[in-house]
Amino acid sequence: MWLLYLALGIALVYAGLVSLATLFQTKLLFPVQMAAANRPILPRSAERLKLTTPDGDQLIGVRLGSLSDPKPLLLGFGGNAWNADAVALYLHGLFPDHEVIAFHYRGYPPSRGEPSTKALFADSLTIFDYVQKERTHKVIAIGFSIGSGVAAYVARHRPVTGLILITPFDSLKALAREHFPWAPTGLLLRHHMPIVDLVQGQQTPTALIAAGRDTIVPARRSEPLRSAVPNLIVSRIIADAGHNDLYSNPAFAAAMHEAVARFEVVAPQ
Repeated sequence: MWLLYLALGIALVYAGLVSLATLFQTKLLFPVQMAAANRPILPRSAERLKLTTPDGDQLIGVRLGSLSDPKPLLLGFGGNAWNADAVALYLHGLFPDHEVIAFHYRGYPPSRGEPSTKALFADSLTIFDYVQKERTHKVIAIGFSIGSGVAAYVARHRPVTGLILITPFDSLKALAREHFPWAPTGLLLRHHMPIVDLVQGQQTPTALIAAGRDTIVPARRSEPLRSAVPNLIVSRIIADAGHNDLYSNPAFAAAMHEAVARFEVVAPQ
């Protein structure tokens, strides 16, 4: 009889863990308050941007750098704990001679609404169209971690000059299985980001940069993308870097500069 009680107890604990993971998956995937708490101080030259989505939510962004035509504009999409100010400031530091734009994801203060992969995808096209409406830019879409999926979605649906995927994963479902192997993630996951499908057959010049010691997005989750991207012109694994210390690694900065320089060479005039 005690075996029956033990099995029942284990089953109840398991069901409770699965229920918690299911209930809080949006908060785990989109830690909006963490992102809001880490906003850096921007230079006085920063320009605040504001747009309204087709369904009425407001997105707030930032522009750094002056008009850099004929150099492509850098359109950044951060990781899930990043905010637009941090994305723009980091890219501006790497490329001070380029115009840089980034927007806070929907639901990430001061942007409004509720975050979801579906909303991030839709908003990315609204952002691109907003940038192009002001004037026709050549655009390089740059995605960090979960932002790589957003950048890939833009490249799938809009004419970008280049695409940079930083610590990307093949799909959110596969990544969820990595972190929650004990849960039926395929059945319970409400947010889907199949990056490998987004890049399949796309001729956009693409760079892929992964971190060899990444425990959040293991490099093996990036590997399927290398064979899926038809026009992979820069492919790097920064062997001695992890997910969060990658950005201070000189080899990462060198790979970023190589990618942008290659895009500028192949960009149509």
